[in-house]
Amino acid sequence: MPRIAYVNGRYLPHDDAVVHVEDRGYQFADGVYEVIGVRHGRLIDEEPHLDRLDRSLGELKLAAPLNRAAIRHVTREMLRRNLLRDGIIYLQVSRGVAPRDQQFPADPTASIVMTARRKKVDAAKMRTGVRVISLPDIRWGRPDIKSVSLLPNVLGKQQAVEAGAYEAWQVDRDGLITEGTSSNAWIVTPDGRLLTHRADRAILNGITRRTLLRIAAELDLEFAEDAFSLDQAKAAREAFLTSSSSFVLPVIQIDGITVGDGNPGPFTRRLQEWYERYIQSIQPVREYAGRVGPD
Repeated sequence: MPRIAYVNGRYLPHDDAVVHVEDRGYQFADGVYEVIGVRHGRLIDEEPHLDRLDRSLGELKLAAPLNRAAIRHVTREMLRRNLLRDGIIYLQVSRGVAPRDQQFPADPTASIVMTARRKKVDAAKMRTGVRVISLPDIRWGRPDIKSVSLLPNVLGKQQAVEAGAYEAWQVDRDGLITEGTSSNAWIVTPDGRLLTHRADRAILNGITRRTLLRIAAELDLEFAEDAFSLDQAKAAREAFLTSSSSFVLPVIQIDGITVGDGNPGPFTRRLQEWYERYIQSIQPVREYAGRVGPD
């Protein structure tokens, strides 16, 4: 069946879904977004994602075009219309259409779009792990805002692909790893401690990251939100990354250096297992039977 997108109140065939040429998201990257994972018909951490959306909008001094109940309605309608059981829901809000001028328009009307994409978890990568490279972190000073301004991330991801790697871990001026281009970075130290960068302005506070920290606390694992260096990562017992689309993905090589014994370790495996249990505990979204919006 054809994909359906949502654009400012209308459900449209994906190929017909467009925004105005003077939309400020297109002109200035003046907007924010969220990606909500869908697994077995379950919206993973929907409310925390919408909480973070509200925070990002607040940092941009941008009012949401829909209230939360309306966003949740559209999300479920997108699941229904796209028959989506496994994949992602992408939601983007911009400051809307205005004559091209860097200052905020006097009375902006925010634009909202939502798309759905089918995507299965790569079971092979979950079992065997992936390779990452490192590169300098050249992003702007507020990556804690989930902004659509992602050019440094795009360039970094492309560099990783060209190097035959899955992801690039970004390194700040002090030699510390901040995060990946589209994921949070984690290691298990030789003495068995779990480390991931603290949630400050240097990283995006990933929703999967937050859930995994909660799971680690429930399992009484030793962990700390503390920055680690590239050298520490290469000497780690285990490493992995997290995101809303890759979940808990083992890292077995960094810049060509094998991590641990080159296989996903027991710490990572345990967290994968418990994260999957967490997903299974979420109530599936039943086929949405609410009123269909305007077409």
